[in-house]
Amino acid sequence: MDTPMYTRPGPGSDGTATSRRDRVYALMREEVLSGRIGPHTRLGEVRLAERFGVSRTPVREALARLHSDGLVERRENGFYATVPNLAELRDLYELRVTLELRGIARAIEDPTVVHDPGILAAELERWEKLRADPPAPDPSFVLLDEEYHAALSRASGNRALTESLVSVNQRIRRVRMYDFLTEDRITSTISEHIQIVEHLLARELDCAYRAMHDHVGASMEVVLERAQRALTQMALHSDIL
Repeated sequence: MDTPMYTRPGPGSDGTATSRRDRVYALMREEVLSGRIGPHTRLGEVRLAERFGVSRTPVREALARLHSDGLVERRENGFYATVPNLAELRDLYELRVTLELRGIARAIEDPTVVHDPGILAAELERWEKLRADPPAPDPSFVLLDEEYHAALSRASGNRALTESLVSVNQRIRRVRMYDFLTEDRITSTISEHIQIVEHLLARELDCAYRAMHDHVGASMEVVLERAQRALTQMALHSDIL
């Protein structure tokens, strides 16, 4: 938290008090969700106000909103980023699997539901480029992964499903980011993404459903094992958050 990531705005750039509050909230929310604020970093109003070049009032309001969102928690000496426990993760992962599969299941059940070929083609092109030139292992790869799954959900045509999936993925991002610290995890994810899209484009929906099921986790035991490993990594490497 000692190195500012944002430049201090010039005079008048904040606009109204409402826009200033919204800006601070959006910046703080992104830092919490991205993991740049670690679970052991106290979110002090004074330091945050200096960092964002505002008074303490919009910071205090942003913290209240983040607390309402469930993204920060109040402890004895202030606010901290929330770290979900394993029971919460089990529920959230189970919901994620349900939402991911539902986007395909609805097309299986109703022949009139067709995934948007334009969205699928764009994702296929993007991930084929990544396969040709894979990025180095990095926690931020989770953002690319989230974009992919949101795109496939959006292609299925149910906006509510997509909004719910995006929300769930944001809540488990701080743990899932530790899934992408090895080359084999990156390459396997890319290959699986391409396989799922190819099945959808070919209208091989049963194959796509099975591939998606395998991709997001075939059993809750596997999910919980990954979550436990990720939480351990978070504790060991909290200095990078």
